[in-house]
Amino acid sequence: MDLLTLLPFIVLIGAMFLMTRSAKKKQAAAAQMRNDMQPGTGVRTIGGMYATVKEVHDDTVLLEVAPGVHAIYAKNAIGAVLDDAEYNRIVHGDDPELDAEGTVVPDDASSLTGEPGADAAEVAKIDLGKDDAADDAETEDAPAKDVKDAKSEGKTDGEADSK
Repeated sequence: MDLLTLLPFIVLIGAMFLMTRSAKKKQAAAAQMRNDMQPGTGVRTIGGMYATVKEVHDDTVLLEVAPGVHAIYAKNAIGAVLDDAEYNRIVHGDDPELDAEGTVVPDDASSLTGEPGADAAEVAKIDLGKDDAADDAETEDAPAKDVKDAKSEGKTDGEADSK
């Protein structure tokens, strides 16, 4: 057999070896994480439930899912061991970024105009591109439009109302 015939098989076997090697590393890291669990740490199960570890046994873990509510889980059901800051942020809503002093929440819409201290009279004077002369012309033509509308309702010039 020549080398070109064997080359695809060699590449395939090498790729399979590399994939299984990385998967074994991930499994070993997950097993090490589960073995390093200590009572009092926060965890997330593979189902997405957050709980606190109470007791660690050989194959099982006793979790406190709510104050006074305990459940026994298999160690393999633990998806992640969380550090205290992340666990408190997720479960209790403690977010140090939101507690920053100096955050000001305005109690009116003046901050939306971009002008600090702008009063309501200035904000209300927004030019929409209308002419005052056009407004005057519309008010003069209003009675003429009403007469025209009344004529169109009266169906003249051969228009018939079909039912």
